Amino acid sequence: MLSEPVPRLSVRARPGGVSAVALVLHGGREHSRARASSRQPAALRMAPFAWTLAADGRRHGLAVWTLGYRFRGWNGADASPVADACWALERVAAAHPGVPVVLVGHSMGARTALRVAGAEQVRGVAALGAWVPRDEPVGQLAGRRVLFVHGTGDRTTPISGARRYAARAREVADVRFVEVPGEGHAMLRRPGLWHRAVSAFALSCVAAG
Repeated sequence: MLSEPVPRLSVRARPGGVSAVALVLHGGREHSRARASSRQPAALRMAPFAWTLAADGRRHGLAVWTLGYRFRGWNGADASPVADACWALERVAAAHPGVPVVLVGHSMGARTALRVAGAEQVRGVAALGAWVPRDEPVGQLAGRRVLFVHGTGDRTTPISGARRYAARAREVADVRFVEVPGEGHAMLRRPGLWHRAVSAFALSCVAAG
C-alpha cells in the first residue's frame, strides 16, 4: 500500500545568513491525483528560475526554496497546491522569522502564489503564464507587489484571463504586466527574458523590505 504523499522542499542558500527568501512554485494540471515529481516537465521548467535567483541573489542573502507538491493537480475546491504552499510558508517563517518572501509561480503555480500572497512575510508575487479563472480572489494581494509576465501566444492559459485578473488586482496591489510577443506557455522562446525579469523583480521586492 502506497503511503500518503507529502510536499517536498529544496533549499539553496549561501552560508552566512539569509535576509530574504524566494519560494518557487511549479505548474500542474487542473485535475490530477497523481503524485507530483521533480522530474516532471512542469517542475523541471522552474529549475532555471531557481538557479538564476540563487546566482543573482547570493550576495543579497536571498535563499531560494523550491516546493514540490503532493499532487499534480489543483483538484477543484480542494485547491491541493494551496495547502502545500501554506505548509512551505510556515516552514520559511519558522526558519527565517520576519524576512521578506517573494513568491514565483508558473501557471497553476502562479494561481497558487496569488492565492497565498496574504501571508505576513510575503512582499511580492511573480506570476508567469498565470492560470487565473474569472472568480479568482484578489483581496489577499492588498499591499503586495505583483508582476505578471505572459506570452501573447499562450494557448494553455490565454493572456486575456491574466489581463482581466491584473485589472482587478490593481485596485488593491501594485501591479506590473509584461507581455512577451509570440511566447507560448512553456516560456522557451526567450527564456533569458523570463529569468532576468523574475530575478530583477524579486530583488527589488526584498530590497524594499
